[in-house]
Amino acid sequence: MTAAIALQLYSLREELARDFAGTLRRVATIGYTAVETAGFAGTTPAKAATMFRDLGLTVVAAHVPLPLEGKQKEVLSTLEALGCTRAVCAWQPPEQFTALAGIRATAAKLNQAAAVLAPRGISLYYHNHWFEMNPVEGRPALWHLVEALDPTVHIELDVYWAQTGGVNPVDLVAALGPRADLLHLKDGPCLLEASMTPLGTGRVDIPAIVTAAATAGAGEWLIVELDRCETDMVTALAQSYRYLQNLIKA
Repeated sequence: MTAAIALQLYSLREELARDFAGTLRRVATIGYTAVETAGFAGTTPAKAATMFRDLGLTVVAAHVPLPLEGKQKEVLSTLEALGCTRAVCAWQPPEQFTALAGIRATAAKLNQAAAVLAPRGISLYYHNHWFEMNPVEGRPALWHLVEALDPTVHIELDVYWAQTGGVNPVDLVAALGPRADLLHLKDGPCLLEASMTPLGTGRVDIPAIVTAAATAGAGEWLIVELDRCETDMVTALAQSYRYLQNLIKA
């Protein structure tokens, strides 16, 4: 499997709020040809989709609410406007991952959402943070979740948060394999409140993760995301793109 590079636009949420179109142009100028959305910062999915098309930016995935409890029409119309077939649940409450009962309830909700999306040809993903790495009955909570999920539900593995939570992301990539075809790559000190840094400048072993993904059939898309950064965010994302591009070529 040949990995491709995308950018999670959450990294630029402040810049997009000030100038959505101009910020997207800067993304394309860096060299990114694919993005993942996480809201639309004052515009609409349809208008954003037009901008993406005009700039040659493919939408590989979208962070959206679960299509449950009155959100079904909103979610489906957003994905249709974007021409996107990967819906990502970005977060579930941390307290749901402290015991098996909460994990299984979360899995049931995700399975219900996946059943709504599947007839439309849309796959559901769950994006982890650090708290899913907490041990529950001797294993990271994430493993209990994966076992309770329908096999069609994938994991968007955030390698930085996995490592911050105390689990080796290389091992997770190898174990999840094709089920983790979306990888969030970020770097930094792997401390909860610390700022992140461009790829290749922190504690995360990005080369080992990329190698493990290639071996295991994971990481079809390598998605750059920096939640926060003390330096200029656009500069950090450009540096991360160049680093990752060189790594893949090597």
